[in-house]
Amino acid sequence: MRVFVTGVGGQLGHDVINELQQRGIEAIGSDISADNPMNGMRYLPLDITDRAAVVRTLNEVKPDAVIHCAAWTAVDLAEDEDKKALVRAVNADGTRHIAEACRDLDCKMVYISTDYVFDGRGETPWDPDCKDYAPLSVYGQTKLEGELAVSSLLEKYFIVRIAWVFGVNGKNFIKTMLNVGKKYDTVRVVCDQVGTPTYTLDLAVLLADMIETERYGYYHATNEGGFISWYDFTCEIFRQAGYTTKVVPVTTAEYGLSKAARPFNSRLDKSKLIREGFTPLPTWQDALSRYLKEMKE
Repeated sequence: MRVFVTGVGGQLGHDVINELQQRGIEAIGSDISADNPMNGMRYLPLDITDRAAVVRTLNEVKPDAVIHCAAWTAVDLAEDEDKKALVRAVNADGTRHIAEACRDLDCKMVYISTDYVFDGRGETPWDPDCKDYAPLSVYGQTKLEGELAVSSLLEKYFIVRIAWVFGVNGKNFIKTMLNVGKKYDTVRVVCDQVGTPTYTLDLAVLLADMIETERYGYYHATNEGGFISWYDFTCEIFRQAGYTTKVVPVTTAEYGLSKAARPFNSRLDKSKLIREGFTPLPTWQDALSRYLKEMKE
């Protein structure tokens, strides 16, 4: 099997390409940078907003599957008027370009989406096949447009929604909290947004499992271990890291710094993974422990 992975300069793409290599699967990475970030593995620079370049590159590679991790993920910055067109070009148009090329090559495609396609109302976990889309932000809307492009163009697709992502290769909430916790005795963290974290190292294993099957469709994939708030997550981060920093719970309204609206309910129902024969991700508590150890190495 030959697999093409976009966004290998980011948290998830980095872990996906390494997981594929460890399994002995032929993997080709790509990102917009001309510099190869992958320690000698085959790499092709690619701007996914350039349709002709996408077609040319995928026709050259002729993959059996594409795992599309590349995305604009700066949620607040996406709200700026001068950024909206670029965000849509990457998340919506770029994804459509990849999907069209996959259709023409008759290859599988994995698209990484997000809890932000929902409005976050209520407390019921969102079902992966729910179509009650109502994104609150430019990021969520453009990721939804990417979903719709994939599902309308392809039959051999996996749309995998994730949330609260953390990995070694890039910025994330854990790194931010550890840095803040070193500087201050007290931190304020939102307590009314609820979901579950996703460790990219664990998710990469699931995605590699998926492409070896034909169990296509929509899935939700975050770590197990129960639903928590960002406040709960921070408390556990500091506990495991040995910090004595005090964590003060505040509402989103009290926190009040974000340009983009966040969903309050990011609970994702992952039971479909088990029904379709996939192994759920380990608990987020265990994932956090392994991640903190990985960061020290």
